[in-house]
Amino acid sequence: MMRSIITAAFLTALPAAAFAAPVNLTSWIENGLGGNNGAGTWTVQSGDDSVLQSSNGQPTVFFDPGANDQGQELQGTINVLGSGDDDYVGFVLGYQDGEMDSTNADFWLIDWKQRDQGAASVGLSLSHVTGDLTGSPANDFWAHIGTVNEVQRATNLGSTGWVDPQEYTFSLTFTSSLIEVKVDGVTELSWSQADNGGVAFTDGAFGFYNYSQNNVLYAGITQDVVVDPSAVPLPAGLPLMLAGLGAFGWMRRRQKT
Repeated sequence: MMRSIITAAFLTALPAAAFAAPVNLTSWIENGLGGNNGAGTWTVQSGDDSVLQSSNGQPTVFFDPGANDQGQELQGTINVLGSGDDDYVGFVLGYQDGEMDSTNADFWLIDWKQRDQGAASVGLSLSHVTGDLTGSPANDFWAHIGTVNEVQRATNLGSTGWVDPQEYTFSLTFTSSLIEVKVDGVTELSWSQADNGGVAFTDGAFGFYNYSQNNVLYAGITQDVVVDPSAVPLPAGLPLMLAGLGAFGWMRRRQKT
């Protein structure tokens, strides 16, 4: 009985668990590189939590304007519906409206190439996008040079391309001190504030990214608060509560003897 009381008191004192909620994409918008808005054709699907990008064009992102998503985890699936091309699919993190046409961009790019092609390398990687994007430096995004500084290759998929048509599950964790990417439940990218020279990541929105790749479906998108159990402090009164319950149990045992 005493164990049940103590357990109930402890669980009651902890914050309520968070649950992933579907993301309504109807208010999300597109930005194209260098102000080329319309570089992508992003069509929200029935249910409002999925979107199809159907254009084969310049770099384009689809995101929630004004959102600041640090402390969140984005989940869903990605699938290239067809075998007509072999280029880039992926995501952006910490993105602010207009940064694809900014003189001072600062966001993170997660992109996945199906095959080697010229200066573009096959595989999944993380890059930091900074600097002037007003001149439409598409080759920077293609080759990961200049304004697009690649910082990490995926653990297992760093030199492996995506397969079409194949559905992959993804999970993106984004805080001020951690970027983590899982594909099919396996951690592929993990980049910390320490890896970033001690500099915290700037806040901004999650988004989807395509470059020269059409018929890409991002589906079943959900979002959840990141919960780090090691960072959850015990309420100030909890030790006293547990001590009191322990003393109560000791007194009951004394009475029975």
